[in-house]
Amino acid sequence: MQLKRKVIDIAQNASTKGITYDVALNLLKSKMDTDNYAKLLRLNNEDAIIKIAAGAMLMDPQNIFIHSGSDEDAKTIKQAAISLAEELPLANDSHTYHFDLKDEQGRLPQQTFTIYDEGDRLSSLKKKVPRKDAADYVNNNLGGILKDKTMFVGAYCRGPIGAPNATPSLIVTQSAYVINSASILYRSALDSFDSQVNRCGYFITNYHAQGNNTSEELKKARVFTDHKNLETWSIFTTYAGNSLRLKKGNHEINIGKTVRENTPELVEHMFITGMEIKMPDGNNKTVFITGAAPSGCGKTTTAMAGKHFIGDDLAEMYIHEDGTLRAINPEQGVFAIVKDVNPIDDPMVDAALKKPGVIWSNILVTPENTVHWLGDGKPVPAEGINFQGEWHQGMVNNEGKEIPMSHPNARATFSARALENYSEKSEDPEGVPVGVITYSGRDSDTNPPIRVAANSDEGVVIGGSIVSAATATEVGATGIKLEPFANRPFMPGSLGDNIKHQLEFGRNESISKKPVYAGINYFLTEAARGGDSNKLLGEKRDVKVWLSWLAYYSEGLVASIDTPIGGVPKYEDLKRLFSEILDKEYTQELYNKQFSIYVEKLIARIDKVTDDYNADDSEIPARFFEVLEQQKSELLQMKAQYGEIVTPAILESIQK
Repeated sequence: MQLKRKVIDIAQNASTKGITYDVALNLLKSKMDTDNYAKLLRLNNEDAIIKIAAGAMLMDPQNIFIHSGSDEDAKTIKQAAISLAEELPLANDSHTYHFDLKDEQGRLPQQTFTIYDEGDRLSSLKKKVPRKDAADYVNNNLGGILKDKTMFVGAYCRGPIGAPNATPSLIVTQSAYVINSASILYRSALDSFDSQVNRCGYFITNYHAQGNNTSEELKKARVFTDHKNLETWSIFTTYAGNSLRLKKGNHEINIGKTVRENTPELVEHMFITGMEIKMPDGNNKTVFITGAAPSGCGKTTTAMAGKHFIGDDLAEMYIHEDGTLRAINPEQGVFAIVKDVNPIDDPMVDAALKKPGVIWSNILVTPENTVHWLGDGKPVPAEGINFQGEWHQGMVNNEGKEIPMSHPNARATFSARALENYSEKSEDPEGVPVGVITYSGRDSDTNPPIRVAANSDEGVVIGGSIVSAATATEVGATGIKLEPFANRPFMPGSLGDNIKHQLEFGRNESISKKPVYAGINYFLTEAARGGDSNKLLGEKRDVKVWLSWLAYYSEGLVASIDTPIGGVPKYEDLKRLFSEILDKEYTQELYNKQFSIYVEKLIARIDKVTDDYNADDSEIPARFFEVLEQQKSELLQMKAQYGEIVTPAILESIQK
């Protein structure tokens, strides 16, 4: 299947202006040995070779290594990362660890910019920089930065090879750690790169240099995304969320391209997992669910709830010619937050971390060269080293606060194939059919664990109304923020354009079976429902029941109770599922706490979302506000008749 996409004319690209193919070949040949030059020619794409030459011309490396994706090249890259001290070996000889500077333990939102030209419609949530200023910064800081150093180059495909919505992408970097991580997370595509470009119509190029990795240079760090030329530039960074722009930088480019060109696709910050349910005929059926949540809000944990893991972070959806909505995972690996991963709470991730080939980052390393992290379920070691240096139990900072042994955003990079529930359908170019689309955030006190939208418009409002507490994934982030579709940091275009695209996609008549849109929330606390503890109202593992109920709902096998904010499950169905799936008693009391409608909380949330969007100047579609106004009106009527807290029993009596 061929999707229609606009082809970019590389001749208009300022970064490669004046570089002919012959000039590019001669330059690159002068910096490569025979083996690497032979690998370069396997790209078989003149524009890609020119892009690589542009990076070499600017950064002036002594030599260039092409990662072909072979086992031999993978070993060479791994050894290079160790030799450069970007990774260091552990007691498990196939594992390594990597430390980032203490002030780069997450994405750098204040130093991340979208390059813009006069007249561009950009999101009010994005920081932007004029094209000339960005170009000057790149040239002034990357010029000659790799003198006497090696440049590493890799060609990848963001998605299964041959998928209609997969994107070919290049990495040109100083860092062996970055190219090593990329080769775990993405599919190598050196030999198929040209055919993927011909299918897709474009490719993305990612340039990166970390310099000397010092605190002084980090102050000058910049991350630029160039939507016009389909390039990203990352300068003086090492944290993979900043340096490996193949991940979120290319995600941003594809969001922008899809919205600008009104392509019938969705580019989402979502997990993809398959839930098995029992059908009336006795057979099992797999229902695939996608789910958006801001970084650090449980996508990996939620993806583990399914028996058929496709992905934990990114999803790209398109309408198949048979009318089904289908999703692919651009990645083939996992860049997991390891905080609270242990054999009890996350057994499958914990087991995967014991398999070969893991790169750890910003954890604690003991004198025995083993790793520990917050919430790992093991006794806390007496001492070790972490991203800040030497550490020991009871260590405090200048304010007298105890210093944790690892960063809350500590990560592990590993192949998805290490997961027990990994599905081979991850490599199916046609993707998997989507039955349910969910949205969630860190919401401790407002929304119930599940609510299903009556239609796609209401579903888009759920996605556009995500409000979430800040997490450790962004440096300096605090407070409660609006997180539209969990894509706030990655939306380049205006909010109005993005919401319009979401609404139009949901209504697309080419989709033969519309997915169920739903909100999920497993961050409700006991304190928010009358208790005196900030513990979760329920357990992390309960998400398996929430997703199973949604799968059954999508097949018409369970019904919901109507509320102003969407349908909620009936107690009898949840009680049965908790017993069948978790062998756990689910009480009426807990159900009432989780699914009662707290009217004032919900009205305050609607008011916040409305105010935030009214403050935006990008022509938010009227339909978005109409849905919010209708919900508020119904909540006010409900409060007048039934009070501030409305139980499911009252809701069900209203429906009858």
